[in-house]
Amino acid sequence: MIASPADPAPPPRHILFICNRNAVRSPMAQALAERHGRHRIRVSSAGLDAGTLDPFAVAVMDEAGFDISGHQPHSLLPSGHLESLGEHDVPDLIISLTPEAHHRTLGMIGNRACLTEYWPTIDPTLCEGNREQRLDAYRAVRDKLAARIKARFEISGPGHL
Repeated sequence: MIASPADPAPPPRHILFICNRNAVRSPMAQALAERHGRHRIRVSSAGLDAGTLDPFAVAVMDEAGFDISGHQPHSLLPSGHLESLGEHDVPDLIISLTPEAHHRTLGMIGNRACLTEYWPTIDPTLCEGNREQRLDAYRAVRDKLAARIKARFEISGPGHL
C-alpha cells in the first residue's frame, strides 16, 4: 500500500538525540522519549564529547519521576561517522539539540537513509543565580523537551507523557 501525503509517516524505530556533552539535554530527551514511546521506539543519546552527568539535570528529572542518575555520558562516536556503526545501530532519526551537534550531524550522515531534525534547546548550565533560579532553567528545558516529544511522536494509549 502506498502512503498518501495525508497519511502520517510511520514512527521511527530508533531515535538518537545529540547535544554537546551528553550530560544535560540529550539524556533528558532520551528518558522522556523512552517513556513516551513506551519502549516501542529505541532511543539513545550522545554528545559531541563526553561530559559529566549534571546533578541539576538529575534533580529536575527526578522531580518528574525519571531516574537518569545511572546515565553514563558518552561521545557520539570515536570516528564521528555513522559509517562505522552496524546497520542495526544506525538511527532512522537523529535529533540534534545544539547548533554544533546539528552541524556535525549533517556532516556525518553521509549517504545513510536517516532523517535529521534540529530542535534548538537552550543550555541551562549558562543560567546564573541562586539554586532555585538555576533549577528553573533546567525545568524549562525538561518541560520544553517533553512538550516537543509529545507533539512530534503521537502515540496513543496509557504510558505516554
